[in-house]
Amino acid sequence: MVDPNQIILGPVTTEAGLNAVDNENKLIFYVARTANKSMIRWAVETLYDVVVEKVNTLILPDGRKKAFVRLAPEYSAVDLATKLGIY
Repeated sequence: MVDPNQIILGPVTTEAGLNAVDNENKLIFYVARTANKSMIRWAVETLYDVVVEKVNTLILPDGRKKAFVRLAPEYSAVDLATKLGIY
């Protein structure tokens, strides 16, 4: 199995990313270009001990890939963002 740290490269710390934490219970991560949604779900659940409700991905014009990860309602994106040091 792949190391989850090779899939999740780091959190996105933009203003829009922080608004998603507040309003939509979502976190945004830069991920490996080869990672698919199920791999991203597994990596986030493994690394941060949360339940992921949904994953959306986006490939940026510069070739990087972002994953929009919505947490299950019983988990708080604000709490996880605080642990990660981005909030």
